[in-house]
Amino acid sequence: MNTIDLTPLYRSSVGFDRLASMLDNALRGDTSTGGYPPYNIEATGENQYCITIAVAGFEEEELDLQVERGVLTVRGKKAQDDTERKYLYQGIAARAFERKFNLAEHVEVTDAELRNGLLNIHLVKEIPEAMKARSIAIKTTERVLEDKSSS
Repeated sequence: MNTIDLTPLYRSSVGFDRLASMLDNALRGDTSTGGYPPYNIEATGENQYCITIAVAGFEEEELDLQVERGVLTVRGKKAQDDTERKYLYQGIAARAFERKFNLAEHVEVTDAELRNGLLNIHLVKEIPEAMKARSIAIKTTERVLEDKSSS
């Protein structure tokens, strides 16, 4: 497997260490979860998103969601079931899992709901007023002189 050395990016950039780490992790590939559980990421509006994770068989108290330093982590761990079962075929996976999602700046988790075996996590991107585009009035030379003379 070929790897890309991102060291030059770290050396010549300030404040982009998180971006470089995300690139490094993406290039390395996350093979630990092996595609379980399956999920969708959907844009539900201009600045709204929904992550839907198939968590059939998990109860609300067996799921854990945390956001830390721009990473949403979803964990599932089944409670101990002491019922003795004799499966003829077991196709419903109920193993523990951990899924991580890197969130862009200003993306916040607003809520989560568990319905019909699907965990829906709602997110919104809220750009602070200070970072939004704004118009700057352009004054003519005459107007600047008027403003100074009236002071």
